[in-house]
Amino acid sequence: MTRRRFATLDVFTDEPYAGNPLAVVLDGEGLDGAAMQRIAREFNLSETVFVLPPAEARHRARIRIFTPARELPFAGHPTVGTAVLLGLQDQARGVGAARADALAFGLEEAIGIVPCVVEAGAGRGRARFKAPALPSFLGEGPEPAALAAALSLAPEDIGMGAHGPSRHGAGVDFTFVPVASRDRLDAARIDPGALAALGEGFGGTGALYLYASDPEGLGQRYQARMFAPHLGVPEDPATGSAAAAFAGVLMQFEPLGTGTHDVVLRQGLAMGRPSEIALQLVIADGVLRSVEIGGAAVLVSEGSLVA
Repeated sequence: MTRRRFATLDVFTDEPYAGNPLAVVLDGEGLDGAAMQRIAREFNLSETVFVLPPAEARHRARIRIFTPARELPFAGHPTVGTAVLLGLQDQARGVGAARADALAFGLEEAIGIVPCVVEAGAGRGRARFKAPALPSFLGEGPEPAALAAALSLAPEDIGMGAHGPSRHGAGVDFTFVPVASRDRLDAARIDPGALAALGEGFGGTGALYLYASDPEGLGQRYQARMFAPHLGVPEDPATGSAAAAFAGVLMQFEPLGTGTHDVVLRQGLAMGRPSEIALQLVIADGVLRSVEIGGAAVLVSEGSLVA
């Protein structure tokens, strides 16, 4: 058995004890997938990251990402949190580009290379990354009545303007459920029996991402909630991979023109862990060219585990 360093961070927030908690095991070498899964279950957070040496020296690290139930090819809050933590480590060592105001490096994830830009210092920082895959349209969502039953809502609560239920993925697949108002969004509760009755109709991961218009503040803003009991995540305070896929929702339902579009997604409010995700879309000639996800992270704890 080996002592392995770990840290925890709160991600998509600049305040400790808010946002989405993340565990990062910094000494992942020598652990197989089964051991990593056991450790992820022990932390019992929505995701745990294991840092490994990169396959290519020009990249900062290779990372593997686990929920309590399974490994993921990509996820947003682990990417942001790990990038900030590695940026803090590099600044502490004062090596290379770490002396600059911003660091830029690639993280090797199962989905591919994820380019990151980090500004970090004094135990906290901000990171943004370019989504490694553009969102794909996977089909229409289940019927509103079936979704309403699964979410303990009324059928008329499902839908928002031109938005209807849809399925999109950008590395991880989600069923996106527009909700008529913020108060109905807050009222949503999973009904396990009705959720099981949806069967395969809502995608491979069984992840439901609910969203409603958020009138607070300027610009295009949404409040969101994400339920993924099949992944061992009853509710997630902030979901970066869903934010990347949400760009596909906006392309489907919103009249976005050529240019750069900045969107704010607030999540975790109903859980008492407010989070804020910055989503940026670049569109040219009606085609989505790139998606970036960004947010803050703050270091909460450091220690070691035996594995």
